Amino acid sequence: MARLAAILFSIIGTSTAGTFMIAALVMGYDTARPIIIAVSLGVLVAMPITWLVSKAIIERG
Repeated sequence: MARLAAILFSIIGTSTAGTFMIAALVMGYDTARPIIIAVSLGVLVAMPITWLVSKAIIERG
């Protein structure tokens, strides 16, 4: 499961981090600190999402 989770995290992590960064930019936070915070939160949110997705894939297979 760890190998699948690592592969999925490379996709899910960048997607959520990018989404959070775009949301921060749209809200007008265009300095480095809010963008770094948004990207960090995106990566943190991606961890449980990756775990849930990989668990669901393994249970179906």
